[in-house]
Amino acid sequence: MKRNLFRSIALAAMATLGMAIPASAQAQKDLILATTTSTQDTGLLDVLVPMFEKKTGYLVKTIAVGSGQAMAMGQKGEADVLLVHSPDAEKQFMADGYGVNRLIVMHNDFVVVGPPTDPAGIKAIKSTVDAFKQIASTSTLFLSRADKSGTDAKEKSIWKAAGITPSGAKWYQETGLGMGQTLNVAAEKKGYTLSDRGTYLAMKKTLGMDILNEGDKSLLNVYHVIQVNPAKFPKVNVEGAKAFSDFILAKETQEFIGKFGVEKYGAPLFFPDAGKPE
Repeated sequence: MKRNLFRSIALAAMATLGMAIPASAQAQKDLILATTTSTQDTGLLDVLVPMFEKKTGYLVKTIAVGSGQAMAMGQKGEADVLLVHSPDAEKQFMADGYGVNRLIVMHNDFVVVGPPTDPAGIKAIKSTVDAFKQIASTSTLFLSRADKSGTDAKEKSIWKAAGITPSGAKWYQETGLGMGQTLNVAAEKKGYTLSDRGTYLAMKKTLGMDILNEGDKSLLNVYHVIQVNPAKFPKVNVEGAKAFSDFILAKETQEFIGKFGVEKYGAPLFFPDAGKPE
């Protein structure tokens, strides 16, 4: 701690005197966060990242992609810390030794959204698996992200549980895009898609789409923060990754997450979970 204090004082003094700060020192203040499109599309990161930067002095480069792509970055040492929501893939990531300190941050849930006219007639169906079967049996347009994201993994698991392989069917179209863009495509084409609730609520006013299936326990959507393992990648910003993890799990941040979206959308977009059992 003293070493970090002395280092900070020295850097501040150098900056005050107009002296050049070593590139290696600046690099340690840069932090790469690989995360999901939902944390960006909801606007959550637009608030949390500046809060973190102001509090700690780190400069965050946020790369919002699917959870699968975020973890692929971690596997190459191209990110310092991850905020993702694909539990099975995360467990494999940890088992392979690419991450340390995987901790629960928050949750929301997935919902099936589509045109208010509900052409496949799924609104009265409680089971999401049965809703997917109905969409397939009626050959009604379904838009898939197909981007190896946490949402994509969840969607694929539902089709698998339904005993259906939709890929290649005319009614099943793959966008290869993030959640916000896929919602826009689904709205334009009047098709169904699976979305995290937060992104849907953030975009609801411009979409003209309704939630037509929700509440199934299989639709729980949990987010974790993972520090990339420095034993595999020595250049990882260990202190910065830990600082971000500590920040997002801190009581003040968790309280903010629990209130985020309430004023604008009438409901929180995420529910804080730090310290809770899985």
